Amino acid sequence: MKAVRFHEYGDPDVLCHEDVEQPVPGAGEVRIRVAATSFNSVDGNIRGGFMRGPIPVVLPHTPGIDVAGTIDALGEGVDGIAVGDDVIGFLPMDGNGAAAEYVLAPAEVLTPAPKSIPLPDAAALPLVGLTAWQALFDHGKLTAGQRVLINGAGGAVGGYAVQLAERAEAHVIATASPRSSEAVTSAGADEVIDHTTTGVSAAVTEPVDVVLNLAPVDPAELAALVTLVRPGGVVVNTTVWMPAPSDQERGVRGIDLFVRSDADQLSQLVALIDRGELRVDVAERVPLAELPALHARAAENAVHGKVIVVPPVA
Repeated sequence: MKAVRFHEYGDPDVLCHEDVEQPVPGAGEVRIRVAATSFNSVDGNIRGGFMRGPIPVVLPHTPGIDVAGTIDALGEGVDGIAVGDDVIGFLPMDGNGAAAEYVLAPAEVLTPAPKSIPLPDAAALPLVGLTAWQALFDHGKLTAGQRVLINGAGGAVGGYAVQLAERAEAHVIATASPRSSEAVTSAGADEVIDHTTTGVSAAVTEPVDVVLNLAPVDPAELAALVTLVRPGGVVVNTTVWMPAPSDQERGVRGIDLFVRSDADQLSQLVALIDRGELRVDVAERVPLAELPALHARAAENAVHGKVIVVPPVA
């Protein structure tokens, strides 16, 4: 089968589109014929060797944390799932990923794929959808009537976060560039701040209950977000190389989010999609062989929106 792998850490040119042996599922595993994976920024950080501590992969390594595909074979002890089932999942970050024609996955990380969208497009959901869900509800404890500021709402996580917060009946304030402001508005934001022309601290004139920071901002800008939060509120930060700021005197907590795979939460997101309550946006569909070029574009900040990576049709 074909896969994209890197045999050493480095720039995007270490990625090789090559022939590898088809994997065989072990106990508790299934083999998936991949319909698509997606590109996430962490893929570039893993490839570059910047995540060796928290995510120790074995070389050669196949990237691709998200998967959408069809069950092709079952390992010993797997039940509740059958060959031919369409599934999606967030794969273990330290294992081989889905930038390949076939991938192995622990059965417990998978959930049935949405039926209302094309199967490859569902690869755009797991990591970013779970990040948004866990940030808002597991950590932010967002409830109806609260005010939430989503800083960096124009990206893939932000798109889901705005939709989920709006559906939770929160008042959603979002920062976005002019390029993405229309999409953020259509996702359900009540207020959109153009961060290219307006300072966020000046634009938010009433305290918020939750700040979700998705943007790689300057540390001083990140620290300033605490001042916008009411006493007892929370700042949830996904740019984990900068610790989340807090204010103990006012009881404002700072939480660094490390997203985790959760099949139950993923199934709730799938249900929202199939009820028409959550939209999946795919900006590009890239053939598997072009994944190295996609990594190169991402390194130059030339990738916008969610990109799925599609293996050749068997």
